[in-house]
Amino acid sequence: MKEILAKLGIEQENPGAFCGEWLGSGKVLESLSPIDGKVLATVRQCTEAEYDQVAQRAHKAFLEWRKVPAPKRGEVVRQLGEELRTVKRDLGALVTMEMGKIIAEGEGEVQEMVDICDFAVGLSRQLYGLTIQSERPDHRMFEQWHPLGVVGIISAFNFPVAVWSWNAAIAAVCGDSMIWKPSSKTPLTGIACAKVAERVAHNNDVDPAVFSLVVGSGSTIGEKLIHDHRVPLVSATGSCRMGHRIGAVVGERLGRTILELGGNNAIIVTPHANLEMAIPSILFGAVGTAGQRCTSTRRIIVHESMKAALCESLVSAYKQVRIGNPLDPDTLMGPLIDTGAVGDMFAALERIKKAGGKVLVGGEKLSGERYPGGCYVTPCIAEAHNDWDIVQEETFAPILYIITYKTIEEAIDLHNGVPQGLSSAIFTDNVQEAGLFLSPRGSDCGIANVNIGTSGAEIGGAFGGEKETGGGRESGSDAWKAYMRRQTNTVNWSRELPLAQGIKFEL
Repeated sequence: MKEILAKLGIEQENPGAFCGEWLGSGKVLESLSPIDGKVLATVRQCTEAEYDQVAQRAHKAFLEWRKVPAPKRGEVVRQLGEELRTVKRDLGALVTMEMGKIIAEGEGEVQEMVDICDFAVGLSRQLYGLTIQSERPDHRMFEQWHPLGVVGIISAFNFPVAVWSWNAAIAAVCGDSMIWKPSSKTPLTGIACAKVAERVAHNNDVDPAVFSLVVGSGSTIGEKLIHDHRVPLVSATGSCRMGHRIGAVVGERLGRTILELGGNNAIIVTPHANLEMAIPSILFGAVGTAGQRCTSTRRIIVHESMKAALCESLVSAYKQVRIGNPLDPDTLMGPLIDTGAVGDMFAALERIKKAGGKVLVGGEKLSGERYPGGCYVTPCIAEAHNDWDIVQEETFAPILYIITYKTIEEAIDLHNGVPQGLSSAIFTDNVQEAGLFLSPRGSDCGIANVNIGTSGAEIGGAFGGEKETGGGRESGSDAWKAYMRRQTNTVNWSRELPLAQGIKFEL
């Protein structure tokens, strides 16, 4: 662990703010590894005065960065992707050490960073505006997209580096600078990424404050960021509760938000499903990252005729999940992020039992020499009803609910009958069922899949959800437009002045 930290420039105590120079004189924050509960390193958090210094530098950097042609900004992002390729193994290991996801997922998360950089490089030559037909003769009307300003990025612990890159790579090619506030549970990965970006910026004579960083609590530094009029856009990933706060504060000052909040994702399994495909998809969706993805599978809505066979296969699969140290390549599920998350899981299980739910497998706390630190659990499957309060909520843990249905219309009603709307899936070989699920009468989520699970979105598509998930979009497709300001232009190249709508205004 020490060798990996050293390679990434992580010291025993680290400054927690960056804006071209490293700052940080606030309270000491310990980064605890959920693997064993031990301290990886400490961070001197950003003070409120240091935040103002960072914000000022980030804005100054934006004023220069916006002048750089977009393809040249793309070249800088290309080099950022190349640098991430060189540190993929070490940064992926740090993700595992600090967050607890298995090493394959840790390295996979860094690969997402590389992929979004590649996407953004191409995007830097495709920030297209439209040419629009004017109703006035000898006039040309068109639209342009201009850099927006300083983008605030607030990320969660479960994807401590990928979510930053989804925003940072796109914002950078759009001509924006940024201030990143990583989760206080995973500050070291934030510092490591800032150091990578710092090297790339210096190599290109770019102000490194384009990629600024602040580590601090939500109640101080987070509040400063969301109230800051110098930050026209805040992109935040986290809980619905957090989203309500950020949306209200930023909206009050008429700023923009991209909110990626909770998910309560379901898979419908119909009588026409291929269970050989459905079972591993459900297993990965529910158990991957120990159920701590916003796209994790929370609910299985299965036709009553399929329930027995599905549950039998799932229980068997769950019993074979190898739980342990996530740095071991044979491990399939590592620990939860901290003991608080473990407490939340068992509080949820108590509520399930009180409501009348039946636990089919799992739901135990693991201890002993193999499971140090108190964060290891067994993934759980429970029979439940969709309208129970606990099922309507998102428990960030490996709890999977089994719910039955009679008709496909009932299944879709159950599927949509929760406050969240992020990711969804149906397993069926019936084209009518698949078509209904993807139709306006089907899934109400931002992501809807057929014969693949809810987890593991590709960067090429816009990522985000509806309802209490926030409605924001990050990553691919045309999500870049949120990071820019649209301007409509009209050029009169005649020697007359006709008015729109045929209005006559003559002296």
